[in-house]
Formats: sequence, C-alpha cells, structure tokens
Amino acid sequence: MFTNQRILVTGGTGSWGYELIRQLLLQKPKQIIIFSRNESSQVAMSRAFDDSRLSFCIGDIRDKEALSRACEEVDYVYHLAALKHVPVCEDQPYEALKTNVIGTQNVIEAAIANKVKRVIYISTDKAANPSNFYGMTKAIGEKLIVYANLLRSDTTFVCVRGGNVLGTNGSVVHLFMNQIKTGHQVRITDKRMTRFFLTLEDAIKLLFKASEESLGGEIFVMTMPTCRIVDLAAVLMDAIGIEADIIETGIRPGEKIHEILLTEHESTTTVTYDTAYLVILPTIDIPGLREHYSKYVPVKFNSFSSSQSLMSLDEIRTMLVRGGFLP
Repeated sequence: MFTNQRILVTGGTGSWGYELIRQLLLQKPKQIIIFSRNESSQVAMSRAFDDSRLSFCIGDIRDKEALSRACEEVDYVYHLAALKHVPVCEDQPYEALKTNVIGTQNVIEAAIANKVKRVIYISTDKAANPSNFYGMTKAIGEKLIVYANLLRSDTTFVCVRGGNVLGTNGSVVHLFMNQIKTGHQVRITDKRMTRFFLTLEDAIKLLFKASEESLGGEIFVMTMPTCRIVDLAAVLMDAIGIEADIIETGIRPGEKIHEILLTEHESTTTVTYDTAYLVILPTIDIPGLREHYSKYVPVKFNSFSSSQSLMSLDEIRTMLVRGGFLP
C-alpha cells in the first residue's frame, strides 16, 4: 500500500510518530514528511533515524497555508498533531480549540485541495461521552473527519479511536516507575480509577488496519484491555522490588473515574470486525458504507467501559513485558 508513496505525518515527533514512522519505513515509501512545531524534536528524530526518505517541515496545523504546502503531491496523511493533556486543555481551552478543531479542519481542507488519497485521524477514548474539553475537541474532530467524506472530493477520511498507549510521552508507567524509585510513593488521583491500555505496537496495527481496509467515514476501535490504576501500580512495585505508599490526590478537572470506548448511542451502529476490532458506523448516510458492513455482526453490548473485563495482576504484568517495560 505504501510502496513508493509520499506520506505526511502531522505531529510526527511524538511516541506514536516514532513507532509509526519506524514501521512505515519498512514498507518502502518514497518519502515521509514530518510536520510539527518543535525544531529540537525534529533534529533529534532526524539523527535517530538517519534515513534520506525522511524530510522535516516546521509548521503548525493552525497555519492552513503551511499545511497546504506540506500536502503537495502527498498520497496519505496521518493526523497525529493535537494538544492532548487534559489539565492543559481545561486551563487553556482556546488553544485546544485552535489546534484540535480548527487544525483538523485545516488538515481536511489541505488534503482535499491537494487530492490526497486518504487521511487517517487519531482520536481517543476521551471523545466518547466527553467530560473534559480535550475530549470535546477530539469528538468534534471525529465528526469533522466523518463529515469530510461527503465533500465530493477524491480523498477518503477515517478515524481511529485509541486508549492510553503504554510508553508514550507522559505515560503513567514511566511516571509511576520514577515515583516508586525516587520517592517510594505513587500519586493516584482516585483509587477507583480504571483505564484502557494498549501497546505502541498494537496502536500502529490499529492504524494500519484502518488505513488499508476502511472505505471512509468509519471509526475503527481496538477491543483493548482495561485495568485498575492501583493494580498497575502494584505490579510495578512488585517488579521493581520496592513497596511504595499510594497517595490519593483527588480527581483533576474534567477527569473521569472510568473511560468509555464505545457509547450506548454508538453501539446501535457498531459491528465486530476481525474479532479484535470494532467499527463504528456514522449516523449520517455515506453512500455504500452500511451495505459494505452489513455482513458483519452487530455488537451485542450497550457500551464499552474501562470498568468492564479488568485484567488480573498477571495479565497486567504480561502486557508490560510485551510492551518492553519489564524483563
């Protein structure tokens, strides 16, 4: 699919971007353009990969003209750029709006103007029944991407909805390990809290699945495992060999006890796809989409919450080993 193709990755210097680009380079692309704001991150990435097929473009997705120039002769766009920390977006909603909503609209319009084949948008479980401004902006981004398939263009648009990816920048795993080793304590906002988790490898599998098999207008979801945050901390303490105190700090503005990957409303138009995936179909009519997925089995549950099907301590350990965090 990507052989001899030109690919643009917005926000490509983050953890998702590193793994995505590492795997894309194995598929013989003609060029991968990393479009992001941080000069030093681009320099570090350039040195890390040292590959002539990579090119770096300083720019902000808020700048439509710069984005449009970066999209020239591009075949695929992976839209990873976003403000994603919940407290930051709560404190600075105008900035989150400009990046996550207006920036996504700019990506859509730049892709259409340059006849890009496909745009893959990275969303989050926080977009389902959003309780914080970050989730709201990503939910609007999903709606914009789905709607873009009705704009009578040659470009198709698809969403991928993920959970907490282990090992990404600011990952709770790194944070907890550091707290256990240096302070012999773990700071958790609420001991009841549960979250969805997936490894970087699984996250990129989900991206490629949506890239290759989507028609345009769907939201691809991986049926990822869930765990209690206190259980995750307990496994890390055991692995490090330090018994740390757990300190509750109180829920931050906009934070949920449990996340939702699939809402009750969405479950009415969701099908199971290749056992490990779900596909949420839009309520708006995109020609041919419902017919294509009519042979797949509708989901039999009303919603998908992180409070369900929780992993055991052994399963959490296995996930951390698979993710490369524990030996």
